[in-house]
Amino acid sequence: MEMHQIRYFLAASRTLNFTRAAEECDVAQPSLSRAIRLLEVGLGGSLFGRERDLTHLTEFGQKMLPLLRQCYESAVAAKQLAAFLNNGSVASLTLALSHTISMALLVSPLSELMRVFPGVELRFMRGTVAELGKYLKKGEAILAIAGPLGESWDRLDAWPLFAEGFDVVVNARHRMATWRRAELADLSSERMLMRPYCELADAFSARARDRDIQWAGEHAVVSDADLIQLIEADLGIGILPRSTPCPEKLRRIETDGLDIMRTIHLYAVAGREKGPPTIALMNLLRAKDWAAHIA
Repeated sequence: MEMHQIRYFLAASRTLNFTRAAEECDVAQPSLSRAIRLLEVGLGGSLFGRERDLTHLTEFGQKMLPLLRQCYESAVAAKQLAAFLNNGSVASLTLALSHTISMALLVSPLSELMRVFPGVELRFMRGTVAELGKYLKKGEAILAIAGPLGESWDRLDAWPLFAEGFDVVVNARHRMATWRRAELADLSSERMLMRPYCELADAFSARARDRDIQWAGEHAVVSDADLIQLIEADLGIGILPRSTPCPEKLRRIETDGLDIMRTIHLYAVAGREKGPPTIALMNLLRAKDWAAHIA
């Protein structure tokens, strides 16, 4: 089994037309057909079937497709990695993050990435989920990490990393600081620090309206760092994801009625070329045990 045979098979599985697959691979159609037949002999089964003029994958071919695709992509990645390391290349990697994603979550995978690829230059972008979608579409960012983007773009790949809930966060001197649990109604008399940049800001507002919660007042902040500082100054209380680190001066309170969850995804654009550092970071993020960050 050789890599060019697998490449021809993958092209034929996409087009279901040997002539178009040969054009895509820049090879004569008889050569492509012969290579696929040799691959079938090596695997011990027919990959394609024909019904009149229609070409289709056999059941055997359907089962082989994901394995052969992974095999080919791994070989290409290994070749790119070898070239990258041998050339001592300097590459840049742009990662777009939602305003609600703490950088502390990424320290471990980024440190491991830099250990393997010390020449990589990282660039970070922040934005709302709408802005992150634009960064990906325009090619300004190669990867993004956020909650639900609300995008229906068919070229958007998404891999779930972890799911988490939210807690009310108060100052250690606050009247609720010693409470183990609270009810959403307990927040009615409080000044709330609002996070309009959050993916679920509308969901929180709707939940408060449904429960007829009336805040004593509101402050609108532009970042979680600002929100934390204002809570430390006892200028209000806030609602934060469980993955957001909080200083010891603050207290988290699980709150009944605040049963909103979000799933954090890694996003990329399907079919867009990704260098070895990008592929390595994707693998590190998807393999990471996130449990310690959302306890």
